[in-house]
Amino acid sequence: MKVGIAMGEVKFYRITGKMLIRHDKMPEWQKFTKYVRAIKPEHALEKVYSELGSNHRVKRYHLVVEKIEEVELEEVEDRNIAQLAFVKRWNKLE
Repeated sequence: MKVGIAMGEVKFYRITGKMLIRHDKMPEWQKFTKYVRAIKPEHALEKVYSELGSNHRVKRYHLVVEKIEEVELEEVEDRNIAQLAFVKRWNKLE
């Protein structure tokens, strides 16, 4: 039996929110905006949780996502994410 993933169209998402940086006597919230590529908004949200947790050591319950919106390629401000739209194929390094 062959199991496969149904591929859809990859879209760009802008996710805005705030994260709790310091949670001691004086809590400090910092705003963030992330651009990601994903097939569904749920996948984009999972990617943001993963990146912010990895880079800033922020737990998921210290992240408050305010808005997830699909954007066009022209609206993407992160050049690295925008350039991924033009990649034809990945070369495997050996």
